[in-house]
Order: sequence, then structure tokens, then C-alpha cells
Amino acid sequence: MSNLLRRFDAASDSFQADLTALTARHDERDSELTSRVATIVAAVREGGDAALLELTQELDQHPGVSITDLLVEPPQMQAALDALDTETRGALETAAERIRDYHQHQVGESWSFEDALGNRLGQQVTPMARVGIYVPGGKASYPSSVLMNAIPAKVAGVAEVVMMVPAPLGVINPLVLAAAALAGVDRIFTAGGAQAIAALAFGTETVPGVDKIVGPGNRYVAEAKRQVFGVVGIDMVAGPSEVLIIADGTAPATWMAMDLFSQAEHDEQAQAILICPDSAYLDAVEAAMEELLGTMARENIIRAALANRGALIKVDNLDEAIALSNRLAPEHLQLAFEDAEARVSELTVAGAIFVGQLSCESLGDYCAGPNHVLPTSSTARFSSPLGVYDFQKRSSIIHCSTDGAMALAEVASVLARGESLEAHARSAELRLSNPEA
Repeated sequence: MSNLLRRFDAASDSFQADLTALTARHDERDSELTSRVATIVAAVREGGDAALLELTQELDQHPGVSITDLLVEPPQMQAALDALDTETRGALETAAERIRDYHQHQVGESWSFEDALGNRLGQQVTPMARVGIYVPGGKASYPSSVLMNAIPAKVAGVAEVVMMVPAPLGVINPLVLAAAALAGVDRIFTAGGAQAIAALAFGTETVPGVDKIVGPGNRYVAEAKRQVFGVVGIDMVAGPSEVLIIADGTAPATWMAMDLFSQAEHDEQAQAILICPDSAYLDAVEAAMEELLGTMARENIIRAALANRGALIKVDNLDEAIALSNRLAPEHLQLAFEDAEARVSELTVAGAIFVGQLSCESLGDYCAGPNHVLPTSSTARFSSPLGVYDFQKRSSIIHCSTDGAMALAEVASVLARGESLEAHARSAELRLSNPEA
């Protein structure tokens, strides 16, 4: 067989070490990057519009731009949508509708109950006031990122969604504008990079500050999000994208080859892994990959990704494959084996699970409905897909009755004095001495 990607056998003595090396998260932060981003963030924080414009002119190759030139408002977005051909507009509208319908099921509701003492306790759920979404720009076009980030915010009830997208040489892809119209984006600023993240975090004279920033970006964007976290919320600092496929050999080998390619074509550090108990099937998949690779427009990227972080893994059975998947906590998990539905409950650690041979990751990336912003680098152990809940705040509600305040004050007094917090105790005790005041 070829050397297109690595082959492992879970029964080999070196497998655990090999797997650890293959899936290790490589922290791409370096001192030069961190320092450069900190300089940019500080410049925008202190210099506002002027700094944002200077950096946009320099880094986005957009000379002579004014702050008004950066602003794109809803009529321009709608014009881009109206200008699309029927097929493209129909596909965008279908995707937007499906994403919106799915996320409607995630809306959290306020709730309360009355306890035995007559206290009213509960939780008030409210949307964030304003959020920012970052969408990569330039030669690439990511309308799907617009839909996946903006629609859940609008479903949550966010009043204003502000989008940042770089427009090198002043050019912005019309598909991105059209998607923004469908998603309900309120304002777009054509600025990118760390300077755009800083503008959203701190606000400028023209760009409004937001409560949370979501959306993908390059290393500068990821580092800027890391640095402004705490001033604003962020979705995550994402690593390279990844897919893990568990197969039993019943799906066509060409399907599996293309499914691995669809992940590997993202970039040279994307990870694509296939696990199967059948060695002959792994041979067939690798042969299909060799045959198809030359037909791919992004062949060089796919080849590099497979060489860097791709693998075909032989296991003894599906039980071993499932245990391995739970250990790896993949961003995307495809179950390409018979009766996959019966095993879903055993797969407890994954960003998104695609059940059955027909459910490929590409459908989830664009139009199935669930969000494609998913935890990477094994962070599915403690993180979840982006959703409506990421744009809602929860406030606890405590409304004490007279009897409730009296009873709780006695408990609080004892516990507070046990912690040597006298003011806490005396605050509670005042309610005991004069509950009707």
C-alpha cells in the first residue's frame, strides 16, 4: 500500500504512544504572535476608529478607506440576496430555515417555584443585548458561518448582531452579504483580524462594543479572542477541524475516502481518522483515496493534512472502536456501520454524531440544522456545540416570604459565623429581629 497516511493496529505495543503523538494538541501560540496581537488590541482600545482604520488600510490592503466605507447596512445585504441566482438563493434559504427550525428547540425559558416556606425561587432567562460575529473573508466565502453564528443569536432574542468580515482591497463576497440578510445581521463592518476583534470587544466611536464574540478565524483572530476574554465572552479558541469515522466495512470505500477528504481539505492541520475492524476494508479505502486524490481541487492541502494527522486504525471490534472514540472526543463523529442508532447512547464524548452511512459530515456543515461550530481538540469532554444557550443569560431569582426569611436567616447566621464573616451573619440576623421592616 501507499504512504498517503499512517496505518495503526490497536493491538500493537506502540499503538498508545503512536495515537498520543498523532492526536496531540499543538499550541500554536508563540511569543511573537502574542506580542503582535497585544499591540494591535491595545492600539484599537486606545485609538478607536483611527487605529481601526489605520490597521485595516495596512493589513487588509484597503488604502484610503473611511469609517463610513467600512459599514454595510441591511439594504445592501438585501440587494446582494436579491441578486443571487434562483438555485443559490434557494439553497441558502433552505439552509437558513433548517438551522432556524433546529435552534428554536434550544430556547431556554424562565421558571420558578414556591418552596414550603413560601419563598419564590427561580431562574430568569434573558438574551444578550448585542453580540459580534467574525466571518473570515478574502478569497474564501463562508456564508455557512454567517448562518450558523448569527441565526442562533437571533433565535435567542439578541437585539443586535454586529458582523466583522475582512474585505481585502475593498471586495466582499456577495454570498456572505446575502447570508447576513437571511440571518438577520444588523450591521457589518468590513474589517478583519485582531483589530476587528478588539473593536468589537472595546467599542470605538463607530463600532459598538458587544457582550460576546463568536466565529472562526486565523491565528491572529484566535489569539485576539483569547486576549479579550473577560472583557467579553467568546465561544471558544478553536483548534484544527477533525473527523473520526467508525466503519464496519459495509459502506462503499469511495464514500469513506471522500468523507475523509472533506475534512482534510480544510487545512494542512485538519485531522481525518477512520477506525474499522476489517483490514481488507482499510486497504480498499486507502486504494480509493489514492485513486480519487488526483481529482481534487485542493489535492495539495488534502495530501498534507493526511500526512500530518490522518490515520487508518485497525481494531478488533466495534466495542473497541467506540471506547477509542470516547477517549479521543472528536469534533465530528461518523458512525458508518449497521444498526448505528442502537449504539449512539454509548458515544458520550463528541461534538456532533452523524448516525448511519447516509449521514455525512458535509450535510451537517451546511444544512442539516444543528450547528457546525463544534468543540475541537478533545474539548468535547467539557464543551458543547454553539447554540441558542450561548446567547442567553440566566439570573437566579430569590424572593423571600416573611416565614422564609426568618427560617433562612437562622441558617445563614450560623454558617456565616462559622466562616468568620460577621457582616453576613448580622445582615441575616437583622431580618430575624424585625422581619416586617
